[in-house]
Formats: sequence, structure tokens, C-alpha cells
Amino acid sequence: MEIGICSFADLGTHPVTGESVSPRQRLENLLEEIVLADQLGIDVFAVGEHHRPDYAVSSPATILAAAAVKTNRIKLSSGVTVLSSDDPVRVFQQFATVDLLSKGRAEILAGRGSFIESFPLFGYNLREYDALYAEKLDMLVKLNQSEKITWEGKLTQTIPGRGVYPRPYQDQLPIWVAVGGTPESVVRAAEYGLPMTLAIIGGQPAQFGPYANLYRDRYLQAGHPADRFQLAVNSHTYIAENSQQALDEFYPPYADVMTRIGKERGWSGLSREQYEAGAGPNGALLVGSPQQVVDKILYEHELFGNTRFLAQMSIGALPHKLAMRSIELLGTKVLPQVKKQLNSSPFPQ
Repeated sequence: MEIGICSFADLGTHPVTGESVSPRQRLENLLEEIVLADQLGIDVFAVGEHHRPDYAVSSPATILAAAAVKTNRIKLSSGVTVLSSDDPVRVFQQFATVDLLSKGRAEILAGRGSFIESFPLFGYNLREYDALYAEKLDMLVKLNQSEKITWEGKLTQTIPGRGVYPRPYQDQLPIWVAVGGTPESVVRAAEYGLPMTLAIIGGQPAQFGPYANLYRDRYLQAGHPADRFQLAVNSHTYIAENSQQALDEFYPPYADVMTRIGKERGWSGLSREQYEAGAGPNGALLVGSPQQVVDKILYEHELFGNTRFLAQMSIGALPHKLAMRSIELLGTKVLPQVKKQLNSSPFPQ
């Protein structure tokens, strides 16, 4: 199983220390995180796309291009590319460029996004939320399959047999589909035969088991080869030397983010009691010592049979030195132990 990291390059002010970070500094920190992950042998680093003042990255491909020339082996992915409000041609060209710079390490994680700011910003109708995504994903897949494309768009442009360049270093770019909890998205990924990433950011992981089962069943029913099956799980993660330290260091910035977003969506704030329950053995938070995080990754693996795990770290105004230490522990303590205990079968028992 691959072990990776996902970051949204959060901005903000630490609710306890009052320290904040500028967008320029946050991007510098992000590149340092990617370089460290590469040096530690972590398999993949994914960078999210947002169009809000609390996140520093609106163009993942730009960051990944910078990371491509600073790293040697780590896979470089978006996490996610908000495909519904982007142009699939430009998405393909940008990630093909990253792929050339990185000598075949680029991936696209396509999703609809968890926020809606990009729709009015780029002139799209939010009522066409799902239709835009479906058409653009189909277009992106076809762009990836052939140098020349003939395409008659309904919500996208029409392309009369034109070539799209540059082509990637790989034969085709790996395109993953991000799913937050809608069966329709699960079925769509399975029928295309595309790898799927399941985001688990609340509740209990066991509640998401039916989505993994649906994806696996429909993937095989569609006739796709079992040895190419790929499923990733993305969870909020923070690692420190011991459990109490991890809980205490991560809670202030994490609760600040979850409370702020919760208020936007009509939820209540995150209490310390709720937070610690989420970090418990059956909760969605992977916050604790290296051994506790190993145990939680293995627990999720038993539930889902996933082939990739993404740790979403550096959430909120978490100090950079703590984020770097968490990445170090992931690479030196967690990753080796997880890989030692798991075999490489795509359908591990």
C-alpha cells in the first residue's frame, strides 16, 4: 500500500499563540514539506485547489511544477482539481507539463470540490454542478487517451479533431476520482475504471464501507482488470511522539478550522470532547503517537482494502515545525511499519 500526504496549504492565525503565516511563506513551507516527504520515501504528495482567503493554493499544477524540479521520486498529485469549474484541455496540458518536468510522476485527482466559490468566479451555473463534472470528466478521459480529439460539447467547447499538446511523459496520466460520499460518483469512477479516493473527514470510517464495496463490485462488474484496482482513503492526520502531545498540539488549529467551516454550513463548533472521540479507535481522526496512527491505518485497511492512504496534514494554522515533525514521523516510523505488515495484493485479505 502507498502512503502519502495531502495538503490544502491552509492559512490562518493560531488561536492560542496568535501567530499567522503569509501566503508567500505558506507556499515556501509547502515546498519544504514536499521535499521532506520525497527524501523520506513517502510515495505521493497531493495539493488541493481552493479559491478562498483561508487557503494559499488556487493552482495545484503550478505548485507541483515547482516541486517537480526539487524532488526525485515522489508522485505529485492534485488533491483535488476542481474539474467542474475548469477547462479539461488546460487541466490536461498543465499536468502533462508537470509530468514532463517530473519524468512521469504527475497525477490528477479530479473532483467537484467541497466549496462553491469557483463556480461564480469562472462563470459557471451552480445548478449544473453534476452535469458539468460528468461532461468534463468524460472529456478529460478522452483527452488522455488520444493525441487528437473530436468532441461535441454541451456545457464545454466543441473540438473538431484537433491535437492537444504537450503529451505527458507517461503513456497516459493517472486520473483519480475524488468521492466525498455520493453513490453516483462512486459508480461513475468504477464504470470508467478510474482509481477512486474516498475522503473520510468525520464520523466513523466504518460508515464508509458500503462506498468501498460498491466501488469494488461495480469496477469488477464493468470488466476492469482486478490487478489494476486502486482505492485510496484520505483522513485528517497528525503525529507526535506520544498521544497526549499529538492531541494537545493539533486541537487548537484543527478545531478553529472545523468550527469556522461548520458555522458556514450551519453546524456547531468542535468541542474537545468531540475531537477526542474522533481520535478514538473507531473515529475518523488519525491523531496520536506513531503506533496509534499505524493501528488506525491498518484498521481502515481492514475496512476498505485500500491500496493508498493519504494523510491530510498541516490543517489550519498548525506551526510549520510541527507539520514537518509530523511528516518526519510518518516517513520514519509509520510508513515502514505499515508496509511491513501489509502485502502488495490489490485485494488484501
